[in-house]
Amino acid sequence: MLKGKAFKYGANVDTDVIIPARYLNISETAALAAHCMEDIDPTFLKKVQKGDIMVGTTNFGCGSSREHAPIAIKGAGISVVIAKSFARIFFRNAMDMGLPLMESEDAPDGISTGDVVEVDLEKGTIKNVTTGKTYQAKPYPEFMSKLVAAGGLVEYTKQRVAGKA
Repeated sequence: MLKGKAFKYGANVDTDVIIPARYLNISETAALAAHCMEDIDPTFLKKVQKGDIMVGTTNFGCGSSREHAPIAIKGAGISVVIAKSFARIFFRNAMDMGLPLMESEDAPDGISTGDVVEVDLEKGTIKNVTTGKTYQAKPYPEFMSKLVAAGGLVEYTKQRVAGKA
């Protein structure tokens, strides 16, 4: 179960907003996280705490195919991103990096910045603790649950090679 405070953004949050292109020469997670969302929400890093939840509406993660975006979000402490839809390449990059994403048609409309939200990845449920409303998302297939639980594709592959997955 993941639980945290919501940070809500709108539609078409692109990878240039998540991590501006001027920082793409950085590869360290903490350094990327230090610039996460700074162009769209300059106070984000002052407010975010480990375990918090990011919410968007449609086409979250559109733009370039940079892996830096989900790395920056995860490094900033976000435990899951909820949106109505995700850009295909961002979705794949997030899974590869071990950043959970939840697709729900209704949840983003029922969540506001500052709301406390609980997410059960296995059941696909999203509960806005602040309002008491629960929403359904697409639950993960078993292999994706294992991928996220391992921390991403590299760690999952290491576990499989070692016979632990």
